[in-house]
Amino acid sequence: MPLSDTACKNAKPKEKPYKLADEKGMFLLINPNGSKYFRLKYRYSGKEKLLALGVYPDTSLKSAREKRDTAREQIAKGIDPGITRKIEKAGSAENTFSAVAQEFIEASKNRWSQSHREHIEQCFERDVYPWLGNRLLKDLSAVEVLTALRRIVDRGALETAARTKQFIGQAIRYGIATGRAERDVTADLRGALPSPVRGHFAAITEPKPLSQLLRDIDAYKGSFVVRTALQLQPLIFARPANLVAAEWSEFDLDAAEWRIAADKMKMKDAHIVPLSRQAIALLRDIYPLTGSTKYVFSSYQGKTDCEPHINREAIGAALRRMDYKGEHTAHGFRTTASTLLHEQGFHSDMIERQLSHAERNRVKAAYNRAQHLPERRIMMQAWADYLDNLKKGADILPLKQTA
Repeated sequence: MPLSDTACKNAKPKEKPYKLADEKGMFLLINPNGSKYFRLKYRYSGKEKLLALGVYPDTSLKSAREKRDTAREQIAKGIDPGITRKIEKAGSAENTFSAVAQEFIEASKNRWSQSHREHIEQCFERDVYPWLGNRLLKDLSAVEVLTALRRIVDRGALETAARTKQFIGQAIRYGIATGRAERDVTADLRGALPSPVRGHFAAITEPKPLSQLLRDIDAYKGSFVVRTALQLQPLIFARPANLVAAEWSEFDLDAAEWRIAADKMKMKDAHIVPLSRQAIALLRDIYPLTGSTKYVFSSYQGKTDCEPHINREAIGAALRRMDYKGEHTAHGFRTTASTLLHEQGFHSDMIERQLSHAERNRVKAAYNRAQHLPERRIMMQAWADYLDNLKKGADILPLKQTA
């Protein structure tokens, strides 16, 4: 029985890939992750082969059948459609979106921080290349880009969708400048995406709900790597992008320091993070798992198809899964620490330096890079002890008294 649009739309993923047959060798392959691919099974020179006909719903059932019929006509003429496809791809490979985007990233790396470059690469690899990577840049349409962006919107990541649209537009404009596209189709998408809510990052700043959050983090059932990042973030309150991209070479656990190079920092100023005993214990705990890799929060762990480290959204996504959506964010730990440390009377200069906020006077900034470090060591250990006591539910002494 031939496939119908309704059957394609309603096909649900199962534990293993399965097929829904159409006619004349065509079928729809449904993968466990929910992706759906039209395929044509055919024989050429006595060998059984497969030909990709498109991804559903970007490729409609009607369009897939038209491609099938074209391929069957080629076979009848003694032409292998698979070989023809490879020749066509080889001739146009350098003009696909993925090729142009990778060239754009390489050309821009000297004016970007390492963390920004890695963020763009991760956005493209996760949310763009699977859907648009093989499309010729000159043929890319606004509808195709919008369809890819709506997949991001559907998982609730509105800010990521907006940033990804911006990154796609930058890559297309590079393609225009290098003669491989005529116009930026993302300009047609103004107002097509829901606007992310702007404002302060949600943050818990009261001791009692904070104590429950810390206990919930310790009980998190997700991956060990993400849980360790969750546990470390309240202790050091770094920017999430810096935390997930932390490299083992940046840490001196004997000296209890994490030194971040200027090119990885938002304000292009090298930063020193004193490490409490609790932070060091977490790092020593994860070292047997990721210590042989470049990144503390490596995604590899023996796999070959992962991003080099967990995504900057991983901590926030874990908090949302723990039902803290709208109540607390990964970046919110910085607000939490700043609020409570100020309330407890720690000097504002120490707190601001620990938060790596920019010093407008560049001469003073260079002089102050390591200033307050002894005091910040004391503050960070007192903060870690304070959080430990909060988790235990004990009577909480003021931070100054614990220090």
